[in-house]
Amino acid sequence: MWNTPNPEKLAKIPRLYDTENVPLEEKIIHLHFFIGACDWYIAEFDGEDTFFGYANLGDPDMAEWGNISFSELKSLNVNGIEVDFDLYWEPKRFGDIK
Repeated sequence: MWNTPNPEKLAKIPRLYDTENVPLEEKIIHLHFFIGACDWYIAEFDGEDTFFGYANLGDPDMAEWGNISFSELKSLNVNGIEVDFDLYWEPKRFGDIK
């Protein structure tokens, strides 16, 4: 992974299930990871390795919410290109991203 979020950024993300009663469009997306046309938008974190967020792997019709492994994101490598962390991402409502 080219860049990784620092512990301070990770600590600001709600824990898993803390926002389960928040409608998906209203969830705050705290982190953004990307590679090529693939994007992962992070809304919750278990504090160890599991994120909850929205993954669009290049096909918006097949994109979905679910658990995302931080260690798997960090290990992805496509022909020498690694997943990157968006250093300039500002938290925003999911509904404002689409």
